[in-house]
Amino acid sequence: MNYTDIADKTEAVLLEALKEKKLELFTLKAKQKTMQLTNTTELRTAKKDIARIQTALTAARSK
Repeated sequence: MNYTDIADKTEAVLLEALKEKKLELFTLKAKQKTMQLTNTTELRTAKKDIARIQTALTAARSK
């Protein structure tokens, strides 16, 4: 997910995407704690996606 992909979306869509990504991050962390996560780079990408969505939300709210 790139910032350019989400920059033009509405605030409601961004909030829904943020909710989904936070849930995904939660499940990835739970899998890591129980030693079921084999690809730990998924945690990093989920965190970065959350940051991108939050940046887009801030930009959308300031318009």
